[in-house]
Amino acid sequence: MARYGEGDKRWIVEDRPDGTNVHNWHWAETNCLEWSRTLFSSLLSNLTILDGEGNLFIKTTSLRSLDGEAYINIRKGKIIPGYEISLTLNWHGEAKDSNGASLLQVEGAVEIPYISDENADEDPELRITVNDEGPVGKRIKDAMLSKGKPLILEKVRVWVQSMARGGPVKDELEKKPAPSPSPSPSPARPAPSPSPPTTAAPKKETSTSTKKKEKKGVKSISMTERFNCRAKDLYEILMDENRWKGFTQSNARISKEVGGEFSIFDGSVTGTNLELQEGKLIVQKWRFGSWNDGVQSTVRLVFEEPETGVTVVKLTHSDVPEEDRYGNATVAENTERGWRDLIFQRIRAVFGFGI
Repeated sequence: MARYGEGDKRWIVEDRPDGTNVHNWHWAETNCLEWSRTLFSSLLSNLTILDGEGNLFIKTTSLRSLDGEAYINIRKGKIIPGYEISLTLNWHGEAKDSNGASLLQVEGAVEIPYISDENADEDPELRITVNDEGPVGKRIKDAMLSKGKPLILEKVRVWVQSMARGGPVKDELEKKPAPSPSPSPSPARPAPSPSPPTTAAPKKETSTSTKKKEKKGVKSISMTERFNCRAKDLYEILMDENRWKGFTQSNARISKEVGGEFSIFDGSVTGTNLELQEGKLIVQKWRFGSWNDGVQSTVRLVFEEPETGVTVVKLTHSDVPEEDRYGNATVAENTERGWRDLIFQRIRAVFGFGI
């Protein structure tokens, strides 16, 4: 056995003068607590749990606290997540009578006392409390438990999966292709002598610039929806910020001009109007705040009225990224679900346009 300091240089990992951790060979640790707080706030804030079912209206409001530790260790490129955290989430509930008058409004908390990497394949314990334990308050609390628990645990699993993929250091782990070695210069060859003119047909040149290349890392969503209404009425609902606020129960600012900007779902989605034809067409640039900087998608809504009082909407949402800035790989699925459940279904429910 060689004495310390006298081993074969090929097998010793030495400190580099530039401090570079080559191929993540050395043990590297990244604190992920603030990243986790931001991600949980994005995942768990303003979640609609019930929107009128049983005359109950329940939604989460904000992340109250997140404590503990969360980190990612890297050794030889291997991801080793570690975490023990607890979090508390605020929620709001309201019960109304059959006439729409408010019976009771309550505030509550959702506590998850222990989320650990040792139990990553198990759902953590979830506790729900409410500030009014009367008969109506208890009914709201029970509804929050039955409807809200599965949704909240689903969001927790998103965070767990993100940690398993590397959390905030995921992008740093993607290996960059090694630069191709410069080809050695070939010996100079004499220029070929010019060929005599010929009457043969010239070869057809192929241009790579005309080939259509499929974009990588993005997806498209296509949906067709039918409504019992006039096309112009549905168009107006989607372009009117006050009606948007009404059926989504969230803040909105919407310009009705081409080139104008909009902000919906409390600022979670922003964009610009590209083309507008009243009652016929809406084309917009969309981006979610959770997407990487500079990433934008295109929404195209075509309105058709095959018969009076029946409107068909054809949605194409293109260039939706496969992952967001946090590494969540369900962006397209969540976006499609949002169009279906948070926009189209709510328009039917609120305005009575169901088919």
